[in-house]
Parts: sequence; structure tokens; C-alpha cells
Amino acid sequence: MAKLGSTISSEAKESITERLSLMEDLYFPLKVQPSAAANPSHRKSLLLDLLSTDAAVFLERYGSKLSLEELNQFDVLKDDYEINWHLNHLRSVINPTVEERKSKLAKIKNRRLAYMDKLMLDGHYFSEDAMREREPYLHHEYVGKFQDPSGRSMARPGERWSETLMRRSEEAILVEKIRGEQQRLGVAQSDWVCNESERQEEERKRRRRRRRRRRKKKKRRRKMKVKHRIQWRSRQRKLWKAEHLAFLLEAPGLFEVQQDEHGGNNQQFTAVEPSGHDSLSSEEMQDRMDQFMYIMQQKFLSGEDHQHLDYSKIDEDETLDDHWMKEANQDAEEKYFDDI
Repeated sequence: MAKLGSTISSEAKESITERLSLMEDLYFPLKVQPSAAANPSHRKSLLLDLLSTDAAVFLERYGSKLSLEELNQFDVLKDDYEINWHLNHLRSVINPTVEERKSKLAKIKNRRLAYMDKLMLDGHYFSEDAMREREPYLHHEYVGKFQDPSGRSMARPGERWSETLMRRSEEAILVEKIRGEQQRLGVAQSDWVCNESERQEEERKRRRRRRRRRRKKKKRRRKMKVKHRIQWRSRQRKLWKAEHLAFLLEAPGLFEVQQDEHGGNNQQFTAVEPSGHDSLSSEEMQDRMDQFMYIMQQKFLSGEDHQHLDYSKIDEDETLDDHWMKEANQDAEEKYFDDI
């Protein structure tokens, strides 16, 4: 344990503890009363006491908050092994060498990969709905424009009506984001996402109108058939009476009645209704979804998801290193048994 009373100037100690005491999120042990840590003057007193009695613990707790100039004040105590280790470590973090920078980047990459594996197993962060919420336009370009948009606004099994309304509201916000991005990129107005939905809705209205017209035509044909059938039966009765009278008068063929052919054309034609866009097979849709998933994974690894995640917690989480230790042990075991 190093004593700092005779080694670090009182001005330096005052300056360091004064600046740290103004930080609201500063760590204090549980034994410190919350009322004492709430007041800046009390915090300064606690910091000054620790700095004067145990510099190693002070650097361990608050070294990451210090600048290089403030760390230089501790050089008079670097003969102490523990203090010297903390100083070297903190300086490598603040001003790393090329090798240290490469090592740190590799460690961060591995930790993000390990965290991404956890997210994949959890199944929520990289689900289609969650990825679409983060990148609506990218999802639309890869898979969204090949899906039926009406399904997103339909009520789902077990869903409350309030939840359906909330989801529809969120869907409208996503559609606006997609449209805004299309406008920014200069996409033709005819290809805007809302226009596609409107075209599909208009197409559904045209189909309903066509069905109504066909039903009306069928109804008119049925009425005409009944009318023609009645007229035909009436003519048949008249013809039978005329033939019967001619037979009685022994003058067959006296009456020549021309029988007209009746009965409407029952043939119907159904127009082939064009689809809004070319449909994709399930294999093609899965391929596009895989491409979209890969892009979203790369965005996560490169740090572009900072609006949705705290990368500092991931990059500094040493427990994630255990993931690669397990991987290395498994690889070693597999290699051992392969060599046997």
C-alpha cells in the first residue's frame, strides 16, 4: 500500500478529486451511505481520503476517469508493482500502440461475434419483424415488396383489438419511413410503397365490381330463361292444338308453324387478372431473406446498431471471451479424436 501524502502535491490531489466529485455516475462501495455520496463536497472528501491512503485501489476504481496528465502525477509511485501495473494498463487504453490496437480490435470483434450468437439463439433481435423495424427500407427492397402488405394489418390469433390497432399504427410509421427513403433516393413515384398498396386496394375494388356485374348478368339470364321457357311452352301448346285440329279435319300440314330456337348463351369468360408484381418461389424468397439477414449481421458487427444497443457494454464484457474458449476447447477435442 502506497502513501501519497508526501509524494503527490496537494494541488494535484485537490484538482483530481474536485473534478471527479462533480461526476454523478461515480462508483462508491455499498458501505458508503447514499446521503454521503449524493453531495459533491462529501464525494470529494471520500475521494481525497482514498487517494491519500491507497493509490492502487484509487486507480482501480477511478483510473479510467483520469486523463494522461493526471496519470502522470502517479509516476512517483510506479516502484509499487500494483500501481505500476494499473498505470501501464490505463495508458495502453488511452494511448495504445499499434499492436495493442490490433489486439483490442480483434478482441472486440470476437466479443461482438459471441454476443451476436446469443442474440441469434434468443430469436428476437434478428427476427424478421425486429430487423424490419430497424431497417424498414432495406427489408422492403429485399423481401417486403414481394410480400402481401394486407397481411400486416390483419388481426392475429389471440391478439387483442387494442394490440391490433397499435400494430397498425406502428406499421403506418414504418411505411412512412420507407416512403421517405424512396423519396430521398429518387425512386419513381409509381414504385413508392404506398402506391403499391393503393394499386392493390384499387384492384380488389375492381374485382368486387366485376363480380357484382357478373352476378347481375346471371340474374338477368335466369329471368330471360324463365321467360323464354314460358313462351316456348305456350307455342308448343298452340302447335299441338293446330296439329290436332288439322288431324281432325283430315288436313295435316294445314298449319306450318316455324319454331324459333331460344335459350341464351350460357358461356362465361373470366378475365385473367394481372398480379401486382411477379411472385417469387419459396426458395427465392428464402435466398433474399438470407441476404437481408447477412447484411443486418454485418451492420451489427460493424457497430451501426448503436441506436439500439450499448456497444461499450458488449466490447468490455470479459465474460464473452469464455464463448471462444469453449469453441477453442471443442476444436481441440475434435482435432484430437480426428488424429487418433
